[in-house]
Amino acid sequence: MRCALLDDHQDAGTTAADWSPLAGRVEVVSLPGHTDDEDELVSALADFDIVVTLRERVPFPAALFARLPRLRLLVASGMRNTVIDYAAAARHGVTVCGTGSSSAPPVELTWALLLGLARGLVAENTALREGGPWQQTVGADLHGRRLGLLGLGKIGTRVARIGQAFGMEVAAWSPRLTEERAAAEGVVRAPSKEELLAGSDFVSVHLALGERSRGLIGAAELALMRPTAYLVNTSRSAIVDQEALLAALYAGRIAGAGIDVFDTEPLPAGHPLRTAPRLLATPHLGYVTRANYATYYGDAVEDIRAYLDGTPVRVLP
Repeated sequence: MRCALLDDHQDAGTTAADWSPLAGRVEVVSLPGHTDDEDELVSALADFDIVVTLRERVPFPAALFARLPRLRLLVASGMRNTVIDYAAAARHGVTVCGTGSSSAPPVELTWALLLGLARGLVAENTALREGGPWQQTVGADLHGRRLGLLGLGKIGTRVARIGQAFGMEVAAWSPRLTEERAAAEGVVRAPSKEELLAGSDFVSVHLALGERSRGLIGAAELALMRPTAYLVNTSRSAIVDQEALLAALYAGRIAGAGIDVFDTEPLPAGHPLRTAPRLLATPHLGYVTRANYATYYGDAVEDIRAYLDGTPVRVLP
């Protein structure tokens, strides 16, 4: 059988885990590029029985399953994926399996972005390397400032604890957050989304994408934020209205934003977010670490072997 590793940009999939348990049974092929074109995707995957896909990079709707008659196993990193049509997979005889995943990498990247914004690290590093002015920014303090979290789940809770270690006051809001849950983490429960945005020096998004969270932060919400405040989003792009964010950055209505997720990925070469002011952006690196890749691809090997042995594991949904 043949297995394709989708979106293997760093060519890391075949080295992040030990694939030897599948030797002689499966040929593993890394596909480093990305395409949103269904015809191109069908052409690339037509000769594969197994596909390993990263996170929600590539949607697998019913139409795609119908055009991949050879496909028998789809392995998606993580145990939650909203872009796979599971019913269609079942109709076409495709088993879908997930993998383990760590919440630590996105927490760490959240703080990399927040600290980079607060201390102007990109601008200062660029100036130093290029012979520019010596000290051109005045950093924003964390100690004694308010960190507002949209979401206090597994990732949000870890972000909160780090904020507390910096001496920040941490507040949180989400539709279902209770006083008891917030108090258990030493976090102030904001009475509303609006109060959280208006009263925070740093706002970080840690919500799952759904109908209630899609477009949760638009122009009206961004207008509530302090002009000295920063917004960080390592969660899902659609939670923050991209056009509204661009307008706020260009107008200087907020001090800056740190973004790791985008409506279109990879971000097109001429996209305005590539040149927007006050923006620190990374190419969806939230989950991209050696340990997490070892988990993703190591579990993928287990999933494939178990499927071939007739006892699939970590079956989704």
